[in-house]
Amino acid sequence: MNAERRKTWAMDTIRKYMPTREQLAGNKYLKPFAPRFLSPELWRFTRRSVPRGVALGLFCGFVIPVGQIFLAAFMALPARANVPLATVVTFITNPFTFPFWAVIANRVGDVLLRIDRAGTGGEVESEMASGRWSWFFELFEGVGVTVLETVFGFVVLALVSAALGYLISGAVWRVMVARRRAKRLARMEARLDQRLNAN
Repeated sequence: MNAERRKTWAMDTIRKYMPTREQLAGNKYLKPFAPRFLSPELWRFTRRSVPRGVALGLFCGFVIPVGQIFLAAFMALPARANVPLATVVTFITNPFTFPFWAVIANRVGDVLLRIDRAGTGGEVESEMASGRWSWFFELFEGVGVTVLETVFGFVVLALVSAALGYLISGAVWRVMVARRRAKRLARMEARLDQRLNAN
């Protein structure tokens, strides 16, 4: 598979999973903000909007287990982040990957908090589990992890992954732009040489 076909395949795959402007604008929760969603600047891939979109998508993907797509789309407006990229990146946490990330978050939270189960952490956890957040606790218990450490671990993962995602995607974007410019310059030089040789 040559570079051009790889590029086309990658873009087709991204477009397949990327929500359209009309789909996001038609959502009942986002409808009041539809005119803002249709703004072309939020759908362009630029050196500022791409890292922001990646960081926002990672943050929203880890910070809440449900509804992260709409949160990312909503937060992309004031952040001037790339809306489709922000929504697609949230799929890092999905029903298939959630158990894996829950275990990782639990380990991270356990290492950072060192909560004594017999102490206040256990009391707070049991009090919260009996209230309106019981569904949230059941979600985590379903994959065999404890809630307090896991929630804290997800917050840490959200912050760290957003920062790393911003830096890495910014660096990758600069490399891609530099390569594109180098190729364009090489083509221009080749055309100029052809014209000079023809004369």
